[in-house]
Amino acid sequence: MKTILFSAISLALLHLAAPQPHRMSTPTRTPRTRLTKHAGPRHDHLKRHGPVKVHTQIDYVTVNAEDVIVYVDSQGKPVSTTTVHRNQAPPTSPPAPPPSPSPAPNPLPQPQPQPQPQPQPQPQPQPQPQPQPQPQPQPQPQPQPQPQPQPQPQPQPQPQPQPQPQPAPAPAPGPDKPSTGGPVSSGPGFKSGVSYTPYNADNSCKSTQQVATDFTKISGYDVVRLYGTDCDQVSNALAATKGSNVKFFLGIFNIAQVQKEAETISNAVKGDWSRVNAVSVGNEMVNKGTDPGTVIGAIGQARGALKGHGYNGPIVTVDTMVAMTNHPEICKASDFCAINCHAFFDGKTPAEKSGEFIKGWVDKIGKATGKTVVVTETGWPTRGDTNGVAVPSQENHQAAMKSIQSTFANNVIFYSAYNDMWKKNGQGTFNAEQYWGIMGNAPSA
Repeated sequence: MKTILFSAISLALLHLAAPQPHRMSTPTRTPRTRLTKHAGPRHDHLKRHGPVKVHTQIDYVTVNAEDVIVYVDSQGKPVSTTTVHRNQAPPTSPPAPPPSPSPAPNPLPQPQPQPQPQPQPQPQPQPQPQPQPQPQPQPQPQPQPQPQPQPQPQPQPQPQPQPQPQPAPAPAPGPDKPSTGGPVSSGPGFKSGVSYTPYNADNSCKSTQQVATDFTKISGYDVVRLYGTDCDQVSNALAATKGSNVKFFLGIFNIAQVQKEAETISNAVKGDWSRVNAVSVGNEMVNKGTDPGTVIGAIGQARGALKGHGYNGPIVTVDTMVAMTNHPEICKASDFCAINCHAFFDGKTPAEKSGEFIKGWVDKIGKATGKTVVVTETGWPTRGDTNGVAVPSQENHQAAMKSIQSTFANNVIFYSAYNDMWKKNGQGTFNAEQYWGIMGNAPSA
């Protein structure tokens, strides 16, 4: 019995020990040998001692079982098994069989260490792309009828109050005409002007009556220029021209006393600034050597002082055309450029070319500064020494005046109304300093 049992087991093992591993695929219908408790097949015995017939009972079942791979050595002895789960690929190469043991009497099979199967990653099912739903066309909103506005009853026109006449607004400030608190001073744009000084030949001040006498012959001029505030000249000149349309180009002569002279001017005008065309601060100060910054500071000081007294008209400094060209900052600090320009001192310009000479300087300074240029002194002496082609004489005086008047329609102040006998002649002025008067000696002399 034992022999038969071992024979059956050997047959089963030989069947499994093929040269290549056999695997049972699943799920399939495969014969399965039912093993008994003794690990042998089930047999039916017809006779105890007769020929043995082996009957194998085959049950066909459908299972999801693992595949088992049995590895054997060269003698056909199983050495290891490997279980491969369903849908899992077998190892790429089987583990190498251990070397055959040396023959020994009645060797018993030694248990060999079983190789641990490496877990194989389970393939993840790839998600199948889902069809994207096609956007359904949205129904277009149908325009809703807008309610028509109901006509509103029109209000009956109410009687409007009659507008009261308003005073004309003051003109906007410009580079040459700042706005004022009262009547606007004209500034540049006057047609003709002349300068006047209220001194006797002995340098004494002329009286109110003398000033009034002098102004009886000063006519036909829109503007009269005064240089300072001493000798009550502002009050006397305003009184002498009361009732006329003459305006004054006033001056603060001593820039070290701006506040004092501004107050003197304010007291003279008595709040009526309509007679003031402009106010100058200094006369040829930079030409005489004063620092331009000092002059600019005096201009600012005068603005503050005069504004405090109610004046908001043009404020400038006056200097020679050369000083104004070399120092345009003093022009830019002023409301317009005010220059003293005499063709006689050029020495290369004859009297009849005076207008052309002056215009050349006016255009040059105006282009450099972008401001209006007013000529605050110009003329020609009637007596004195010759300066090159410039010859003092009455005839040349008239020729120069004609040339200037034909060149300029406005913004020129002639120097001066009368001879200034209080001045001192010298070689630097070609001994002509006293003889620039348009009308000769003053009637009050």
